[in-house]
Amino acid sequence: MRLNAYLARTGIASRRGADELIKTGRVRVNGVYAGLNTFVQEGDVVDLDGRLLVPQALAYVLLNKPAGVVTTASDPHGRPTVVELVEHESRVVPVGRLDADTTGVLLLTNDGELAHRLAHPRYEVEKVYEAEVEVELSDEALAALAVGVELEDGPTAPAHARRLGPSRIELSIHEGRKHQVKRMLEAVGHPVTRLHRSRYAGLTVDGVEPSRWRELTKEEVASLRELTRRR
Repeated sequence: MRLNAYLARTGIASRRGADELIKTGRVRVNGVYAGLNTFVQEGDVVDLDGRLLVPQALAYVLLNKPAGVVTTASDPHGRPTVVELVEHESRVVPVGRLDADTTGVLLLTNDGELAHRLAHPRYEVEKVYEAEVEVELSDEALAALAVGVELEDGPTAPAHARRLGPSRIELSIHEGRKHQVKRMLEAVGHPVTRLHRSRYAGLTVDGVEPSRWRELTKEEVASLRELTRRR
């Protein structure tokens, strides 16, 4: 694997942080100072400032994200982060993002390859949201969401939209644009007042209280890998 990915697996830094360590000449592979394009193979010895670095075991965590927590590993404004909530023995980072005020399913892992595939649009990973909106939902709005709506960065793909109540909707999408659900509902005249992600790649937070987390089962990890197998 690429050296920055290897360093991230050891928990020493994020991939971006690993790039900085490599550029400053602090990382060696088999005793030779490494560059950004260095790859690590099985049996290679990697050290940082002379300290041996060994990858952590792969970890997969499902968090029921509460409101008011940011989806980052650290925050310059001092807000609580999802990584602080999890406090896993391995350094896990979130797959994708949820807005600070959005609740629900969030996956964290140190499996960079799987995380990349889950976030890649080619795999069309399903994301299901439950939204409360300001105004009672119209049939016209539901129909517009079902065929796709025009946003400033282009039209959205068709979504599955289902009414849950007068001002509640379930929306299933396969894209991952920034603030997409909020922007889609605002585009059809129904600004969001509360947003909850109820399902991600088939995973739910059933039985997991807000702010709590659990490890994924082997079967769930296998399902994610099958979902994102090479096409």
